[in-house]
Amino acid sequence: MTLAANSPTSFPPSTTQRRPSLRPRRSASTSTLGISLVTLAALIALWFIAARFGWASPLFLPSPAEVLTQFSAVWADGYANGTLLDHTLASLGRIAAALGVGIFLGIPLGLLMGLNRWVKGIFSVPIDLYWGLPPLAYLPLLIIWLGIGETSKIVLLSLSTFAPICFAAQAGVRSVPVERINAALSLGASRLQLFTTIILPSALPEIMTGLKIAIGAGLSTLVAAELIAAQSGLGYMIMSAANFLATDVVFVGLIVIAILAFAFTSGMRWLEHHLIPWKGKL
Repeated sequence: MTLAANSPTSFPPSTTQRRPSLRPRRSASTSTLGISLVTLAALIALWFIAARFGWASPLFLPSPAEVLTQFSAVWADGYANGTLLDHTLASLGRIAAALGVGIFLGIPLGLLMGLNRWVKGIFSVPIDLYWGLPPLAYLPLLIIWLGIGETSKIVLLSLSTFAPICFAAQAGVRSVPVERINAALSLGASRLQLFTTIILPSALPEIMTGLKIAIGAGLSTLVAAELIAAQSGLGYMIMSAANFLATDVVFVGLIVIAILAFAFTSGMRWLEHHLIPWKGKL
């Protein structure tokens, strides 16, 4: 019988194939951004309300207006032997130099540690030993060895950024599927081609994650180093303001550091989008 074929509820098969729409992904990212903006606005509103109704003393929680006024004053007139721009540039110069050293040394060594067990056996122990120590624990030793100048701070920051980058590069190499390597070798790929086309691209997501961790570790170590042994920088400005109970200046320094951290994170997301566009899509 052909009742099913002649039934009015049966429809001819469609001859056109619809493409998957990208609207859900865009709408999801837009909604996430909206939620983040609403959360930020709520936090700022809560700060206004707490300052307006005196939930805390102005010594502990200055109002946003006071912080904004002090921001303009520090930007124009300076604080602790330098303007806000001077302190920001000093901190940025140190963290940029440390990241450069960490990237220049950490990525090649991490890749070698992932590729060669002898290199891993030699370098993993000393890196593990110093990475487990708080940076402030060996900062006095660096000051004794290198002095109180910029060299000790750059070395301290470089040590804090080097380890996560190195470990991330090593983990990236270890995460490369063996099937890809065997397929490339079976097609006649040389060692150089295997490294440039298979190993390095596959390790890039892990390396980018290590860079994010290194930026966070570098910023926290930077502030700690400037609190103890510096004559410029955002950490030095914060410590100088804290000694005189200038809480509004402390808030200015903290807000600038938060802005720098957000800028670094946004820059890393931009790099990920352009260097590894396949991340999260495979």
